[in-house]
Amino acid sequence: MFRNQYDTDVTTWSPAGRLFQVEYAMEAVKQGSAAIGLRSKTHVVLACVNKANSELSSHQKKIFKVDDHIGVAISGLTADGRVLSRYMRSECINYSYTYESPLPVGRLVVQLADKAQVCTQRSWKRPYGVGLLVGGLDESGAHLYYNCPSGNYFEYQAFAIGSRSQAAKTYLERRFDNFKDSSRDNLIKDALIATRETLQGEKLTSSICTVAILGVGEPFHILDRETVQKLIDEFEIVKEDDVPAADQDVAAEQGDSAAPEQAAGTDQGSAPDQGVAPMDI
Repeated sequence: MFRNQYDTDVTTWSPAGRLFQVEYAMEAVKQGSAAIGLRSKTHVVLACVNKANSELSSHQKKIFKVDDHIGVAISGLTADGRVLSRYMRSECINYSYTYESPLPVGRLVVQLADKAQVCTQRSWKRPYGVGLLVGGLDESGAHLYYNCPSGNYFEYQAFAIGSRSQAAKTYLERRFDNFKDSSRDNLIKDALIATRETLQGEKLTSSICTVAILGVGEPFHILDRETVQKLIDEFEIVKEDDVPAADQDVAAEQGDSAAPEQAAGTDQGSAPDQGVAPMDI
């Protein structure tokens, strides 16, 4: 049977037991610009790619402060993300006013998931087309959650969502064992490198990414562009310093292997430039 018979509203099930409107909302998250989150025992870092519609426009804000101990990074429809971030901010204020203590991160995530789930069973509503990486710090430590448009939520040590996020996930999986005991600076470094992985060769600069951090004794805040660019330059310098040494080793190996070929070519009376050709490649 055709899909379009069952995707006119969110309450119609397909014969395969699927809700296509929910899947479309999840696809909107995959099409959004990349957002990355990492956590250690004491810190949480959020990073995202800033994607402008044209050279004449500014980019949409992708990272929002919810409270001093909670922040979110979004991928998907930014308008939906703003609405949900305001809801989260309101919940934190109400809880703090009532109980005179910060709202636990896990409780806020459950409330957010319940709000998203309601939109999957009401015909006059549509699912929120945005995924949220919620980073927070409470009495039980640092937390990083991913809230899905379907109403599901998952806790991660590190995660990436959005366009080309698989490249960032691959990097995070390789570095997974180091995150738990990672220092603040190393956590930021890993977040920037993971962000660079999603750019597919495009140069990473502070103008196309945003980085935010929170930790023990450090309220949630977004790093300014100068600080981010300084960190990027430090990482690029290390990378560039490593490359020449490797190139030199490769060149030496190529030179050793090319020498016999050149000698053989001379003995056979072949043209000298034929022996040099492998070095040029």
